[in-house]
This record gives sequence, structure tokens and C-alpha cells, in this order.
Amino acid sequence: MIYDVPFRHQQALDPSALTTVTATLHAIGKALEDCRNAGVSPDSDPAVVLLTRHMATVSSNHADAEVLRAACHRRLQELQRFPTLLALAIRGVEYDVVAKNRFHEDGRAAMLQLAIALGLAPETYTVCNFEGTPDQSGNVLLAAADIAVMVQIGGRHEGREVSYRAVSEGHQQPNRFASIRDLLKPDRFSVRLCRELGLKRAATPANLPIPLAA
Repeated sequence: MIYDVPFRHQQALDPSALTTVTATLHAIGKALEDCRNAGVSPDSDPAVVLLTRHMATVSSNHADAEVLRAACHRRLQELQRFPTLLALAIRGVEYDVVAKNRFHEDGRAAMLQLAIALGLAPETYTVCNFEGTPDQSGNVLLAAADIAVMVQIGGRHEGREVSYRAVSEGHQQPNRFASIRDLLKPDRFSVRLCRELGLKRAATPANLPIPLAA
């Protein structure tokens, strides 16, 4: 059923109550819902256009675009030195759904990069996420024919967030442990895994990017 309501037009004509980016963004979100219900394109809807223009007026940062771009570049450099996955390991993700989802997303990306550094062909390994209970981080597991690597975070795993072991003819060897900082350097960590676990193939280090927050 297609129907329209007047509220977004009223807000667009008098946006004085929208004094923050958060409030304006919420209003735009509701306006987009109204457009969908009305069968109207939000790209040309006058109320949506006015609300998006209002967004620029409520920001407290009025710096030039070049200054803002430079600030974004600096932040990216900071995140490369201190990745989100490391920050989550320090603060924990228990009872925080958003943080936990981020851990599983970045943990999976880190495991995929480790698989590449180990020279694993895509069809020879799996990366699985196990959510666990709300009071746990759950874990992310990289499993191949001859190696298993798992990452989980939280206070009791501090300094040994990564566990790894060799797998020989279906028999699992005892776990060894490493810091999550090691996982964030997949090229170097892959060499360590091959050396310590006696893997027959040689690792293939690569200059791999560190997972960043979106």
C-alpha cells in the first residue's frame, strides 16, 4: 500500500529543532522511510533535499574540505598503528552486540589474510565464526588439513588471544598460544607457524593490509 505523510515536509520547512548531526540524521532516516512508503524517489524529494542541506549547517566543524581530508588521512594512519581488532581485544566485547559483531568481522578478515600468507588455496581451508554466549566474545577459527588457528578475546585470554596447533592425519596436537598483535602481522606470523608446527610447505609472506574499521 502506497501512502504519504506530511511530517518530513514540515520538518524540512522548519528544521529549528534539528540542532545536531545525530538529530538531523535521524530525521533524514525517517524521511527516507516515508519516501519508500509513498513510492517517491528520495533523490528528488524536496523535503529530503532540504534536510540533507540542513545537515551541513548543524555540524560544529566548519573546516575546509582539505583540512577535513587531512584529518581523515591522519586517523587512517592511527588506525593502521592501532587496529580496531587490537582495541576490541583490550576493551572486550562482552554484552556489547555491536562491538562483538565488529570483532567477528575483523577477526574473519584477519584469518583470511593469514590463510593467504600461509599459501593456502581457497578450497583447502574454512574460516568459521562461533558467536558464543552474550558474556563471551565467541571465536573465529581457521581450519585446514594440517593446521588450526583460533582467535578469541576477553580478560582471561589477554596476551594469548590466538591459539594454534598442528593437525596430522586427523589428530590434533596440543595448543600453542600467541598475542593478537602477532595475528595482525600475518606475513611474519605465518613464518612462525610453519617453523613451530613443522608444516611441510613454506609460508608465502606478503605485505598484507591490516583490517581497519569501516
